[in-house]
Amino acid sequence: MLLPLAGSVLNMAFGKRLKRPYAGIMASLFVAASFVLAVVTWLDLLAKPSGQRVFDFTLFSWITSGSLHLNVGAYVDPLSVTMILFVTGISSLIHIYSIGYMSHDERFSTFFMYLNLFVFAMLVLVLSDNFVFTFLGWEGVGATSYWLISFWFERPTAAAAGKKAFIVNRIGDFGYLTAVFLLFTYLGSLSYGKVFASVGQLSHGTVTAIALLFFVGAVGKSAQLPLFVWLVDAMEGPTPVSALIHAATMVTAGVYLMARISPILHLSLGVGTIIAFVGVVTAFIAAMAATSQTDIKKVLAYSTVSQLGYMFLGIGTGQYVAAIFLMVTHAFYKALLFLGAGSVIHGMHDEQNIKKMGALRKLMPATAVTFILAWLSIAGLPPFSGFWSKGDVLAGAYQQSPLLWLIGAITAILTAYYMGREVYLVFFGKQRFDSSVKVHESPKVMTVPLYVLAILSVFGGALNLPISDKFRFLENWLAPVFGHALTQSTISSSLRFVLGAADGVFAIVGIALASSLWIKSSSRPAAEPAFLAAAWGIDRFYDRAIARSSTRLSQMFADVIEVKVVDRATMSVGALVGLVARYVRKVQSGYIRNYALYITIGAILILGYFVTRAGA
Repeated sequence: MLLPLAGSVLNMAFGKRLKRPYAGIMASLFVAASFVLAVVTWLDLLAKPSGQRVFDFTLFSWITSGSLHLNVGAYVDPLSVTMILFVTGISSLIHIYSIGYMSHDERFSTFFMYLNLFVFAMLVLVLSDNFVFTFLGWEGVGATSYWLISFWFERPTAAAAGKKAFIVNRIGDFGYLTAVFLLFTYLGSLSYGKVFASVGQLSHGTVTAIALLFFVGAVGKSAQLPLFVWLVDAMEGPTPVSALIHAATMVTAGVYLMARISPILHLSLGVGTIIAFVGVVTAFIAAMAATSQTDIKKVLAYSTVSQLGYMFLGIGTGQYVAAIFLMVTHAFYKALLFLGAGSVIHGMHDEQNIKKMGALRKLMPATAVTFILAWLSIAGLPPFSGFWSKGDVLAGAYQQSPLLWLIGAITAILTAYYMGREVYLVFFGKQRFDSSVKVHESPKVMTVPLYVLAILSVFGGALNLPISDKFRFLENWLAPVFGHALTQSTISSSLRFVLGAADGVFAIVGIALASSLWIKSSSRPAAEPAFLAAAWGIDRFYDRAIARSSTRLSQMFADVIEVKVVDRATMSVGALVGLVARYVRKVQSGYIRNYALYITIGAILILGYFVTRAGA
């Protein structure tokens, strides 16, 4: 946990004094060292019996106020270890890639300082042993994402995207904090161990409210409807930032939180169904929007929103292992897709419009091959990793509701289609860029991480193969964490085979549809309607209904209420005091005879008052 923080501090202190690559090398080494320690921790837990794989220790006392006692400690169990393994592993590859991608940036060391700090915040989030310390990491990834998304702040779009991400996430934070307040009010503790041991004491209404409020926090952080709009704009940051946010860190925080509070979700009434439907509808809407984007990174951004929807579908149906499995494999192929997109942008000298590319497979073979492998994985084509992980989520959805499965299945076809569209427009067809543009393959410091991620994208499904129980490594590892909250599969082996075969067919249909439409053409207006290019107009609606209207309201308060009401009322009070003073000050004449007269008149009035009162 502390190694990335140390790297950030050292880069802040000495990064500018180092020659350009060394600040990045230092930052990468610190994150790689964290990965090594994560592997050691995993081996230590693996050596213990499955029911005893928990390290819950306190570092020091943090806050003591009345009945509130909070410590800074770590809760290390199979779930948190799974998180730190892929967070540090993927982050290490992204750090290495960034050495090449950001090599010409003037703020090279500053970028790596932020990148290290971002990883540190994510590790705090997943390793904390209480809800408040987790919230520090929760806010830490929010703050550092603001710095990274708006890293090129001289661009108005980047500055606006950073602010948008920060503001939208505050809506989710309201839900998180309210849930924490309720937990402390009713249980008197905020540590995971004590809360989960006593959550059964809560009424169904209270536990349901807490679960819903935590889900509001997860909706903001993991970009689900209606708060997904920030994640698409987040691609305004440098491409390695997009890869880190979309694949391994910030957006997975909401899914992790939902998995962590599985004992609460298990006791809530109907919250799982709400989570499942929000997730699957988000997946469908985002996938539809991705079919009409022309920015190479925007396609991937909507893809991330869609894939996160699948993860929440898994959470909502009680298939927590399937959700985490998809999270891990998604980290492999989505990091590869974003880094591949960055390689294309780097080779195309900052061009991001896929309609201005084409035929790049011959000029950038390493990027093309790895990108295509990532496409086949996210499409769910067997035997790539996405086939196994997405298949588990869809099987769980079918068990709960055929409607959930049907929407998820349509989304799976769309996923294979829109990613195929991007692959064909970028790497196949005719060259649509100026021949004067000298396209080049990226350097090895950028392509080697692509090779590693490609291998993981192809073979990552081996983490949880449904062949037999002994090949379900991830499920055997995580099952003790979720206990009774984990929904057991009631699907027969024959039906599971049919569903798996259907998953493969969905991938083939989507790929075939993309091939028929885009392998030889770059313009299909009917397949790219304007309302999908504008993402259903949701962001535009928010802009007009909330952003612009609140701006007009603020302007009205500034021009009318403040000037004509507040200012005039204030000045009227001053004018009234001046008017009264103009006449009252005449009493202060300076003549003793006048003062004696006033005293006499006052005495007569007082005496007359008492005489009349006595007569009454």
